[in-house]
Amino acid sequence: MLFGLLLLALFLLLALFSPLIAPYDPWEPGRPFLPPSGTHPFGTNDIGQDIFSELIYSTRISLFVGFFAAFVSVAIGTLVGLFSGYLRGAADEVLMGTTDIVLIIPALPLMIILAAHTSPSIWNIIIVIGALWWTSTARVVRSRVLQLREMPFVEAARSLGAGDGYIVFKHILPNTLQVILAKFILAVAGAMLTEASLSFLGLGDPLQKSWGMMLNYAFSRGGFINGYWWWYLPPGICISLAVLSFVLIGFGLEEQDQEEMNANRL
Repeated sequence: MLFGLLLLALFLLLALFSPLIAPYDPWEPGRPFLPPSGTHPFGTNDIGQDIFSELIYSTRISLFVGFFAAFVSVAIGTLVGLFSGYLRGAADEVLMGTTDIVLIIPALPLMIILAAHTSPSIWNIIIVIGALWWTSTARVVRSRVLQLREMPFVEAARSLGAGDGYIVFKHILPNTLQVILAKFILAVAGAMLTEASLSFLGLGDPLQKSWGMMLNYAFSRGGFINGYWWWYLPPGICISLAVLSFVLIGFGLEEQDQEEMNANRL
């Protein structure tokens, strides 16, 4: 988990201080297809833009999409899981039935179809990812709520006349925050991979620089065929390391949550 936090801190620093770290304007053209050198550490692309500067600025969009898409998906999943687990009965059947329907739909092909039929925009990608990736969060939150709703402190609040909304948001939700945080961290990793996949397929926003768009341009403009490894390897490595950092943090949070649950049972 510590290694994941250090990696994430590094990428956040790159995103926050991109103008200070990048040696060039990533949009400025120059001599194309230059190999790595002291002047251009990762060479230049097909229109002469500095790939190292592109890589640094792309951190912003990749993290932005990851965090916001994860927020949308986790927010939807949390609300569905909270009310499904607490209300049970007909509400539970309807909400979980909807979750099952969304769950069996192949997510990536549907995302490709939706992204292809909407205008190329970062916000459209965020909405598409968030609207289809909430099901696992809903199931996990529902499972935790089913445990919490029978706890003595919830029964005490109910006996004192507290309403369902008050109990859900004041007593149950705070006790599910750790598992929600773990799902959020893992959702960021999934959203970043999905954005990279959609952008690589040409469905990203061409007006924005992201690691996925860098891979798309490297593939479509001769980087792979001509063996310009300095064009496609750096964004691929950054995607892998960023996803690894979130996965390590998410697994660490899940282990801590499981340990706390076991301690409470004892």
